[in-house]
Amino acid sequence: MVKSLLRRHFVDTRPIHIPDYRRLLAGQAVAFVGFQLTAVAVSAEVFALTGSSLWVGMLGPVALVPLIVFGLWGGAIADAVDRRKLLLTASLISWSATLVLLANAFTFQNVWVILAAVGVQSTGFAISSPTRNAIIPRLVSTELVPAANTLNFLFSSISSVLGPLLGGFILAGGGYGWAYLIDAVLFTASLYAAIRLPRLEPLGEVTAPGLGAVAGGLRYIMATPVVLMSFVVDIIAMSFAMPRALYPEMTALRFGGSGIAYGWLSAAIALGAVVGGVFSGWVGRVRRQGLALTAVIAVWGVTVAVAGLAQALWLMVLLLAFSGFADLVSAVWRQTILQTYAPDAMRGRLQGVFFVVVAGGPRLGDLRAGTTASTFGLVPAWVGGGLLCAVTVVVVGLAVPSFRRYQVRS
Repeated sequence: MVKSLLRRHFVDTRPIHIPDYRRLLAGQAVAFVGFQLTAVAVSAEVFALTGSSLWVGMLGPVALVPLIVFGLWGGAIADAVDRRKLLLTASLISWSATLVLLANAFTFQNVWVILAAVGVQSTGFAISSPTRNAIIPRLVSTELVPAANTLNFLFSSISSVLGPLLGGFILAGGGYGWAYLIDAVLFTASLYAAIRLPRLEPLGEVTAPGLGAVAGGLRYIMATPVVLMSFVVDIIAMSFAMPRALYPEMTALRFGGSGIAYGWLSAAIALGAVVGGVFSGWVGRVRRQGLALTAVIAVWGVTVAVAGLAQALWLMVLLLAFSGFADLVSAVWRQTILQTYAPDAMRGRLQGVFFVVVAGGPRLGDLRAGTTASTFGLVPAWVGGGLLCAVTVVVVGLAVPSFRRYQVRS
């Protein structure tokens, strides 16, 4: 009875018993602590240098352009070459950007250098992320793909908690450079995991990684309404409601500029995703995933909006954590649809589009949040975005019959 209860309600850990997947998961989790630490430090450093949420918001489009270009192209490459080699190359590109941030923090502290480094880092990340996701179905059986995705999101969320919290303590002492140094060291775990992977040559018919390959992936998405809508609802969620570009200003105005408070705000959404991942045994049993996706994204928007009205740090963190719970559930469903619907020859391209949406949506959200805060004020930008997300996703999600009626395949 106890084992049955654990299987039904707690995270499925069976994929961890596969050595190659276990190393990939561990390397990503360790490196992602540093990645999140750097993300927190970059936003704080830009705000400290400029005193403007608009400048912090500009980090979004700077990262978005390479995310779109190299996310789509990187996904196409992943369908045509050895994915192990591609993952290693892309990881080295991201690592080099961290080293530039490190050097800049201890020398010039130039905001333009920071923006350039963020662009380079996004380039490497845009190639490595879809490649890594396309590798997973080659390492685990189809039955274990949802469990592997849940573990990925769970450990990424744990890293997203640890990174910002660690960043809060480091930045409380003014140590931007130390944050980037820790990131550079932790990233070696990801490099090691990539080196230890087996050769992963493409299966089936190979399509040259050019515009034609990218266009083929986009045509597949446009011809599959359920897949298309899984992207649309996520764009709504992230571009309208993501509040992270407002964390520095919120910390300054409501919490006295405390580095610890900034760390907790930055970690809150991921903290909720960790809880959601631990108690995720029920996620795979939900059949009406179209309606469910609409509902959990509406919950995300409402809880983000209410968090913007909270005056106490603990309440704001709790509400953001609840929104993170909803976000993790949504992410697992969307990722599993892509990985199980698509043939291996198409997975890299679809993961490229998935990455552009997942990583690019929050960057659009950064720009939206920073711009509206500069125009209308902090609270209207925060609360209004969350409410707009909730209303829009319900209208759009219910308007497409195939998505509204979609049930997961048995």
